[in-house]
Amino acid sequence: MEHNSTFPIKQNELDMLRDEATSYIKSIQWEQGQRAKNKDKDAKDESILLYLSRAKGNGGAEATSVSKTILELKKRLLPESIAIPIHLNQTLYAVQEGITLGIWIKDSYYDASGLSGLTENKSALDNSGKREYESKMQTATAFMLFSTAYKVLHDLRTIASDDLSVMKNKFAGIPEVSLMSPLKGISCALFYYDKYLGHPEIVTSDKDVVDFTVVYFEALIAEIQMRKSSLEYTETILDRTYKLENSEFAVSGWDNVFQGAAKSVEFNKIQFEQIVGNRDAKHFARRLTERMLSYDFTAKKNPFQELGGFMPVFMGYGIPGTGKSMLIAAIATRLKEHCDHLDIPFLFHPMPDTLISTFQGGSAEKMVDWMKPLQDPSKLIFAPIDDAENNLQERTAQGVSAGVKEVIGVFLRYTEGAYAVNYGNSSIGLFTNLPEMLDKAVISRVQGRFKIDGARTEHDFLDQDHLWWRKLDDTMPDFVNMQGPENYSYLQDQGLAKNMGEILNVSDKPTEERVLKVYDKIESNFKTNQHLFYANLYKEIQNIFPFFSSRDVRNIQSAVSLRLTDFDLEEDWFENPDKYFKKDYDTKFNMLQELMRANMKGLDFSEIRRQEVVRYLDNVATIADTDFKRKVDARVNQLKIETEARDQFGNNK
Repeated sequence: MEHNSTFPIKQNELDMLRDEATSYIKSIQWEQGQRAKNKDKDAKDESILLYLSRAKGNGGAEATSVSKTILELKKRLLPESIAIPIHLNQTLYAVQEGITLGIWIKDSYYDASGLSGLTENKSALDNSGKREYESKMQTATAFMLFSTAYKVLHDLRTIASDDLSVMKNKFAGIPEVSLMSPLKGISCALFYYDKYLGHPEIVTSDKDVVDFTVVYFEALIAEIQMRKSSLEYTETILDRTYKLENSEFAVSGWDNVFQGAAKSVEFNKIQFEQIVGNRDAKHFARRLTERMLSYDFTAKKNPFQELGGFMPVFMGYGIPGTGKSMLIAAIATRLKEHCDHLDIPFLFHPMPDTLISTFQGGSAEKMVDWMKPLQDPSKLIFAPIDDAENNLQERTAQGVSAGVKEVIGVFLRYTEGAYAVNYGNSSIGLFTNLPEMLDKAVISRVQGRFKIDGARTEHDFLDQDHLWWRKLDDTMPDFVNMQGPENYSYLQDQGLAKNMGEILNVSDKPTEERVLKVYDKIESNFKTNQHLFYANLYKEIQNIFPFFSSRDVRNIQSAVSLRLTDFDLEEDWFENPDKYFKKDYDTKFNMLQELMRANMKGLDFSEIRRQEVVRYLDNVATIADTDFKRKVDARVNQLKIETEARDQFGNNK
């Protein structure tokens, strides 16, 4: 569903609700339900659930006070200190701010859904009116709790430990969630939150308080996500986004950006030197990692984006068996090593194989869940899609499933358009053997492309074999009784190139004949260093390939920008991060501009532009041709089968 309008949450409106939020933290009352009381019968963690079920619900007993419990924790954990320790303070503040925001969201829902009017005339409602009132009350409560929990996570996630598994093991779930009314909802949620905090095994350090709070409110969101399908009157929730002013925080329906965002997938460590050939791909991968590492966490932007050298979506393509999976692992390895060295959080986030669902709408939902974490500005994210032709296949082709169409719809929406947020910290890589099978709209999102062509030269094949027999040589030194090459030391060609110019050996002219014909025709009227040359060339190309559009021109422009920013970062910046990586955004930007200027001195703009246009147009033609050729081959094959069948049929008569 499209979120079509954004409403601001104003700070001064929140200020007016803060006292109400504080009063809940100071004191709430909750009568435990029978089921929650009996939870201990089949509990997975006897002690904690038993403790929760014995917790005094208020049969007129004393009120539950989160702020009091936190003060008691302080006494227990840090008896000497006078001030409230920082983690306890941050937690208390985050919970208070979360509740304040939740109340604001609830009030907004009351007005937008017509619940305010129903509440005023409550006594005069007929049966269907009462049903509507109760139904909207539940939705209001659920949305309030969701927003509260979401805000708490937003504020505490970066302070909490990276690994919460120990805390999750201690946590035995939330015994009950009440959606009867906002007051009951918040009272019930805080009651169990408080009981857990007071349990001696849950919190053993002040850092635990933050960790537990994140685990608890994550669980609360999960509980509400489970119930959301039974809620009615949610259209005024789904059709808008609420954005907190002067902040990144926004509530957009039931979307949870943090869901499953924290887990990086395991991968095999591979160095670039172990990959034979693929100079273009290795060079591209190296540039990608340097650019991602330049992202500035404070400014939440990347200086390379401003210089035009960053690629939120790129594509590597080549015949099977040329090292796509190895390359994905090598990019991840390089990023991870640098991130560990620079102390930066890194997320390796490959698209899962199980994305396409047989349920209507299921694939879209899974795709949103996969793409959401890419909008998290607090880490560097590499998101490869291996065998991209499976999930992003041309939508108009025969027999393409509804799931594929859903996935593509989400992909397009998140890579360009109202949803697309790119801070310059995440990059999606499409890897495919069959680029011509990818959807045209998807291909047009690709801003950088390179060939993965494996071993190509005599030396490449020597090295590929050497990597294999070297292992035998290590175990039995004289067993491989063969002579090596005279003027080549193994793997010497497998290092990284200095720049694209070294790799390209660009042919002066397009290699694809239709493109070449147009190219020659335009060149007879204009020189390649005249702007009009390109304007006319594009117009003619469009006549041959109708799908060639302004977006292709933009992609050519970004390819030229990539060449202009095709310079190495200084070696010692990696050794001593303070020299560059740890500097503030403006300093980094200025340092890069210096490098860029120095790099451009040796370049000729009109020549680079010409090379990139030739490369791109050849690429477009190849993809279009392969597609056509595959269709022709299939048809020819079909005809052969029919002819053969007819002949056999004739002979058997």
